[in-house]
Amino acid sequence: MNSSMDEINLLRQHQRHQQHHLSVRGIGEEIDLEIDQCEDPTFSGAALEGVTCHHPQDPVVPADDHKSFLIPCSQPGAVDGQPQPTPPQAEERAGMLRLSAHTKKKKKKVVKKWRDEWADTYKWAYVAVHDNTSRIFCTVCKEYGRKHRRNPYGNEGSKNMQMSALEEHNNSLLHKEALRLQSASKEKVQTPEIERPVYVKALSKTAASILESLFKKDPHEAEFIQSIQEVVHSIEPVLVKNSQYVQILERLLEPERCFIFRVPWVDDRGEAHVNRGFRVQFSQALGPCRGGLRFHPSMNLSVAKFLAFEQTLKNALSLYKLGGAAGGSDFDPKGKSEIEVMRFCQSFMDELYRYLGPDQDFPAEDVGVGPREMGFLFGQYRRLSGHFQGNFTGPKIFWSGSSFRTEATGYGLVFFARVVLADMNKELKGLRCVISGSGKIAMHVLEKLLSCEAIPVTVSDSEGYLFDGDGFDYVKYTLIRNIKAQQRSLKEYLKTFPRAKYINDAKPWGSNMPCTGQAVDILRKAKVHVAPAKATAAGGEAVKQTYDRSMKAAQEYGILKENPESLVHGANISAFLNIAQAMTDQGCV
Repeated sequence: MNSSMDEINLLRQHQRHQQHHLSVRGIGEEIDLEIDQCEDPTFSGAALEGVTCHHPQDPVVPADDHKSFLIPCSQPGAVDGQPQPTPPQAEERAGMLRLSAHTKKKKKKVVKKWRDEWADTYKWAYVAVHDNTSRIFCTVCKEYGRKHRRNPYGNEGSKNMQMSALEEHNNSLLHKEALRLQSASKEKVQTPEIERPVYVKALSKTAASILESLFKKDPHEAEFIQSIQEVVHSIEPVLVKNSQYVQILERLLEPERCFIFRVPWVDDRGEAHVNRGFRVQFSQALGPCRGGLRFHPSMNLSVAKFLAFEQTLKNALSLYKLGGAAGGSDFDPKGKSEIEVMRFCQSFMDELYRYLGPDQDFPAEDVGVGPREMGFLFGQYRRLSGHFQGNFTGPKIFWSGSSFRTEATGYGLVFFARVVLADMNKELKGLRCVISGSGKIAMHVLEKLLSCEAIPVTVSDSEGYLFDGDGFDYVKYTLIRNIKAQQRSLKEYLKTFPRAKYINDAKPWGSNMPCTGQAVDILRKAKVHVAPAKATAAGGEAVKQTYDRSMKAAQEYGILKENPESLVHGANISAFLNIAQAMTDQGCV
């Protein structure tokens, strides 16, 4: 009994993790089973008795609204399972009821109870509500009843019939196809859940009202709401000191433009596919937009808005007069041929090119978009626009016209860390460092840490992360760089250095917004100093100016230097004031 109960509890837990809102029925509750027209649900010869269906937990309804169902019941007068003589009236009543059940061969509904002893038979099932009716669903393909060819649930009286029904269910073509798709999906990058709980911090009345309006407009955009919440939390002192900034903030939090478009493309086998493209031009108050393009299955409008908002603040902290944007697609370039990637990039640019330009918006590299993808995108842009302009940022400056060096961001991160530590009378030498990623920026961070005599111990890729407790040196750095150049897994590192470990499906850290709101609170309570990505990514020697401006802004609004989040709050305040001044000068546009 205990093992059966455990399995039922597992079914309940599985159901709670389903994306669709389904209520799981408990053991002993009555459910409707769908029966085909020519099927008789024989219940071991039991008679059928009319009853009123009502569960104690269900809302109370008027008596005349109750529905009558047919359920199996024991034979009148049965003792120890042996039939006994029954009164003539009872036999006549039972005979009429059986005759009525036999003559009605059309589709009908029969009530059974989901019982704990069925757990071994129905491991594949869970109970949920569909069209206001409780049904048993398959945990793999989420279908029920005839959708598996026939009623797959067997009956209560025959274990063999139950098992044969289960076997038919598992052998049905629909179920096999569901298993195949489920197996194939495990090999691909899993996308995050659509609905992610949003952690709400305690805020002042004014700040809380701003967030409340965002919740109403975009309740499912968890990434965007979290990024907004962190900034609003930082600039609360600004809003309290000057109420005019409240209206400016409300305008700023609404992106200037959001583009969503389809991207059709054809693979090498001639099969057509379609992905979704995004571009969010969040603000041009300080200048034309600049921001990355990301090709990754997790890309959606919420992520695009979050990245564009962060890029807007990041650019406001930099020395460049630029606005912020971001975008990309849920297309995954991994596993695609170069021709397939080219076809996709060209189709993507067919729609986006009209919104780009040196005075409007110029994209940059991000996750899944490297020199190859940027080259394809720029080529199609040049072809469609009819002129050669340096609108794209990337390492190949002969076509992009960009003066940004690829190592600037990675080196700048290490420079920023040195400035922060120097203010604490510390240095990087001898410190163990955790690096997330193994792309261009991450490898430049690793290279610079080695030159500062720090001890980097991790890098990561899409499958997990590599941990070397002895730390990386220049020999190991060269090996990692060669592995990534050949697009191989970091697991290859273990063949040369077997003492290292590779942890699957995990990350040592993140980049943009790497922590949830709860995690940030834990870091704050532990007095761990945090530097925001928008400040650390300034690049080059500009990081010193960014650091000084952030700390000055924090102190002007009463945030002490000893506060672990002083840099975070100061950077957000400095960036917001810079944008707010431009928005004030330009009027309500």
